Amino acid sequence: MTGVKVRVGHIGLGYWGPMLLRNVVAAPEATVVAVADQDADRLAEVMSQMPRVMALRDHHEVIARPDVDAVVIATPAATHASMVEEALRAGKHVLVEKPLAMRVSDAERLVDLAAAHRRVLMVGHTFLYNAAVVRLKEYVDGGELGRVLYVCSQRLNLGRVRSDVNALWNFAPHDISILLYLLRQTPVEVVARGFAYLQDNVEDVVFMTLVFPDNVCAHVHISWLDPHKVRRMQVVGSRKMAVYDDLSPDARIVLYDRGVDRIPTADSPRDFKNFADFQLRLRSGDVSIPTFPFPEPLRVECQHFIDCICTGRTPLTDGRHGLAVVKVLAAAERSMQRGGAPTTIEE
Repeated sequence: MTGVKVRVGHIGLGYWGPMLLRNVVAAPEATVVAVADQDADRLAEVMSQMPRVMALRDHHEVIARPDVDAVVIATPAATHASMVEEALRAGKHVLVEKPLAMRVSDAERLVDLAAAHRRVLMVGHTFLYNAAVVRLKEYVDGGELGRVLYVCSQRLNLGRVRSDVNALWNFAPHDISILLYLLRQTPVEVVARGFAYLQDNVEDVVFMTLVFPDNVCAHVHISWLDPHKVRRMQVVGSRKMAVYDDLSPDARIVLYDRGVDRIPTADSPRDFKNFADFQLRLRSGDVSIPTFPFPEPLRVECQHFIDCICTGRTPLTDGRHGLAVVKVLAAAERSMQRGGAPTTIEE
């Protein structure tokens, strides 16, 4: 489709939808031809800013339009699977907000459908298009941190309390997607405890532990019932440590040359392995704050979607990545239902 505008239909104008729409409109190779939402006031606001765009109340009409090449879906999570399936069967490329689906079987079916129809299926895991997360991955892949030992992540806030999904399905897709991206592995064990304080059976606070191969551990604390807004991830390596703070205006990544070194004793062999063969010594070196361009992640994400349609490339956050995230979420949900009992992804 090189040189041809990608004609986009947009579905959903709730909290996140208008921001997605704004960034799709900004992509030079895209043109928005239709927008759908059940709220007439939201549609009227869009029409006041984009008078040439067709405003519709029924999302089926957007998907069925022959002048729509791709569909952007920003609707409640429970509707994702059915809408994505309808769009793929209609021959449309799809960018859908996270999560891809609420059930593993649905996510698997969508991945197969996208492959069968040769259409781009991309999930809006926006933080993988965040320049700070990309820099963090460069440190991990390049060996700057040494061997990753463990990761600790916090995603906290006071507000945007949901009733359609719990905090796990609302917040954790971000952290899980980042962890899968950084570590390039699937956890072998998932443990989660959730607590509902504001609404029955809707967990507001979740503590989740993921165990990856080679004993790499990741702890994730998520909550929409917390006095502070926090978006922080700490990656502790055998050589250095890194802290990613998404809310920091000028220090999104801080690199610490700190750790614990194993120092051989005088009579230890060169390939010392036992506790008696070495001493532990704390090391505290320099602290550095790298500078790098920081384009709006959502702008990068939307442009990437359009680029993949035009070039045939596989998106960074394609359907398979979305499926992997859903599998971890489903395992965490099972663990929560069992009072924190360990579960596996393929159970």
